[in-house]
Amino acid sequence: QAPIKATCEDTSCKTGFPEDVHSAVVSRSVHGGQPLLNVRFRSCDGNKKIHFGSSEPEDFRVGEDGVVYAERSFQLSAEPTEFVVSAQDKETQQEWQMRVKLTPEPAFTGASEKDQRKIEEIIFPWQQYKHSSPLKRQKRDWVIPPINLPENSKGPFPQELVRIRSDRDKSRSLRYSVTGPGADQPPTGIFIINPISGQLSVTKPLDREQIASFHLRAHAVDVNGNQVENPIDIVINVIDMNDNRPEFLHQVWNGTVPEGSKPGTYVMTVTAIDADDPNAQNGMLRYRILSQAPSSPSPNMFTINNETGDIITVAAGLDREKVQQYTLIIQATDMEGNPTYGLSNTATAVIAVTDVNDNPPEFTAMTFYGEVPENRVDVIVANLTVTDKDQPHTPAWNAMYRMTGGDPTGRFTILTDPNSNDGLVTVVKPIDFETNRMFVLTVAAENQVPLAKGIQHPPQSTATVSITVIDVNESPYFVPNPKLVRQEEGLLAGSMLTTFTAQDPDRYMQQTSLRYSKLSDPANWLKIDPINGQITTTAVLDRESIYVQNNIYNATFLASDNGIPPMSGTGTLQIYLLDINDNAPQVHPKEATTCETVQPNAINITAVDPDIDPNAGPFAFELPDTPANIKRNWTIVRISGDHAQLSLRIRFLEAGIYDVPIVITDSGNPHASSTSLLKVKVCQCDLNGDCTDVDRIVGAGLGTGAIIAILLCIIILLILVLMFVVWMKRRDKERQAKQLLIDPEDDVRDNILKYDEEGGGEEDQDYDLSQLQQPDTVEPDAIKPVGIRRLDERPIHAEPQYPVRSAALHPGDIGDFINEGLKAADNDPTAPPYDSLLVFDYEGSGSTAGSLSSLNSSSSGGEQDYDYLNDWGPRFKKLADMYGGGDD
Repeated sequence: QAPIKATCEDTSCKTGFPEDVHSAVVSRSVHGGQPLLNVRFRSCDGNKKIHFGSSEPEDFRVGEDGVVYAERSFQLSAEPTEFVVSAQDKETQQEWQMRVKLTPEPAFTGASEKDQRKIEEIIFPWQQYKHSSPLKRQKRDWVIPPINLPENSKGPFPQELVRIRSDRDKSRSLRYSVTGPGADQPPTGIFIINPISGQLSVTKPLDREQIASFHLRAHAVDVNGNQVENPIDIVINVIDMNDNRPEFLHQVWNGTVPEGSKPGTYVMTVTAIDADDPNAQNGMLRYRILSQAPSSPSPNMFTINNETGDIITVAAGLDREKVQQYTLIIQATDMEGNPTYGLSNTATAVIAVTDVNDNPPEFTAMTFYGEVPENRVDVIVANLTVTDKDQPHTPAWNAMYRMTGGDPTGRFTILTDPNSNDGLVTVVKPIDFETNRMFVLTVAAENQVPLAKGIQHPPQSTATVSITVIDVNESPYFVPNPKLVRQEEGLLAGSMLTTFTAQDPDRYMQQTSLRYSKLSDPANWLKIDPINGQITTTAVLDRESIYVQNNIYNATFLASDNGIPPMSGTGTLQIYLLDINDNAPQVHPKEATTCETVQPNAINITAVDPDIDPNAGPFAFELPDTPANIKRNWTIVRISGDHAQLSLRIRFLEAGIYDVPIVITDSGNPHASSTSLLKVKVCQCDLNGDCTDVDRIVGAGLGTGAIIAILLCIIILLILVLMFVVWMKRRDKERQAKQLLIDPEDDVRDNILKYDEEGGGEEDQDYDLSQLQQPDTVEPDAIKPVGIRRLDERPIHAEPQYPVRSAALHPGDIGDFINEGLKAADNDPTAPPYDSLLVFDYEGSGSTAGSLSSLNSSSSGGEQDYDYLNDWGPRFKKLADMYGGGDD
């Protein structure tokens, strides 16, 4: 290619665009934000503020620096694209325009390697120097078209792209360099430039999917680093190649469609993406359905929009009860679906046919039967079964039951079993066999949601339910219950009170009459005749009894039949007792305290009467005539209907306790009166009227309960002390017994057994048996309690020193050892005399043991083997040491 040079020359400065029409060659595929060209605007004074605009703002945008950018991505047609670029002075509003013509670059036609390797030459434009007074010639600004470089180029590398040079390299030595992403910025090293020749090269294959374009700036400086030309912009566009297959966003797509849908119903959308340029054929995808399974009722039940991927129905006949799911294989192909040059990929679309209510429930029988005992509730009497072809456990399958006739009183209801969808006919109100022996119900079943439109079936199914009521033995019942009887109290025992009978509701059962009995009678006042239910009294009725509440006495009676099984019912008899004047009033309180003098000495008393009006107050209070000193010493004044005041009549009454009789009469007809004794304690009082004498102190002493409690505490304490003393004595005895015990493991002899006297005479009866015990097993006297000693214990005196045999005694020393022991025994004053006569008791004859005279130790001692003594335990250890050991 020939070098690109500016050939237009101006002799004077003129503000505006340097040309009226500007032509540029760009790639056919334009991306949004891609810089396309650079327009130059000349401002003579250099101070104008210029705003650039475009006649096609939706497609092109002009920056403040004059660079034209694409606003969106689009494909250039074969014909040139034209638009107008305007420049407006922001102060004077003066406007200039220039027409821009964009021509798409020609397609790659496989030119010869020689033509391909022709390198385009870019020359820096001339510039005007403002510091020089005369105007120098300046070349018109040149817009460098983008450099298009295919991706995935096979080289060889580095591959030359373009040569950059300046006209000034003829007069001086220049150095060229490029900057920007891909050169000296990440990713670095993709583009390099020869600093001498200005040759720009690419060092490796490019990938458009990573970086679609590179924006570099070329610089020219002298050997001293001084800039000699303004930097120029170089745009390198990476041309897309079809090197990426379409990829579905999901390998398996799931969608649903209702059964019975009409053709044209939208189902779902599948989407695939292609990393290649979406505005070029490499990234333009087309969809199609490869297969459908199952192929019933038609092999083409669905179709797909080849551009959008929308799947819709194209045939009728979707029935979930026949086919519940379809599986489609979807293929996406780039190059606009070209099967020869396009790359393809597949995915699976699973379409589930959802259920609609196109099948109503149908009863499995026209008539259902059931039975229920009378008076039973919450009992399931019949199961209604239906069939429904819709999907189980959905509103289109769930059945709802209702009764349309045969139950005007609402004694039944129908519940739905959520698992089986059966209707459960349940009794909710008691049924009386004597009133209704059979029910014939009409029931209907329908779904929770209405049937889909266009279904020819009826929306519900009907059936009849025949229910038989079973007669059972029912409980008798009293009429009325409770029964109220009004009766005056004081009715004598044996009097007939009333008749309380019950009725049996079982009119169709053969059974005898009812029997009556008493169930509850708290005061035991009544009895009932078991045949006719007549109630008579067994005691006097008393309204003031603790069993009477609010003047009413309650008794409960039982009526029983002889049915199978026997049944019984209860009834309550309420006796309202009318009051009679059968109780005389009494004084309250029974004890009072007053002072010896007249002031203050008033005692307030109250009359109490268990009866009620009109047999109670107001009461009359008076003192009796006898004894005479009562009225002489005391006086009583009524202060209200129930209260009176007792006071001293005389000025002084000696301290003490006085019984004052008071006659109280009620207002009944006839009147009832009684004489009550008021125990009055007369004492010395202080100015406040409080008792101060000893009697008051005594009276305020401990009560009987407190004294009894103290005595019990003392007795318990004495018992505890006694138990402690007994326990201490018992512990001392146990301690003494332990001191007499000897460990049998430590004693080489058998235990001493006491027989009858076998001593050597009267002079030898007091010898000490402690010689037979080992010295180590006897406790020292120092640790024994004083005054406690065994009868056979050795007396306290110096003990003879018996020789102690060493552990390794030589056999030749045995004689010396025996002689020393003999001397010590002779000098022991506690040892019995060995020359005394020993008398033994006769122990009988017939012993199985042989005569002791047969033992001859002297003749066979040397031939015996005594090693077996070591196996006999610690008791024979001494003998084993003396005679064992073989020849030694």
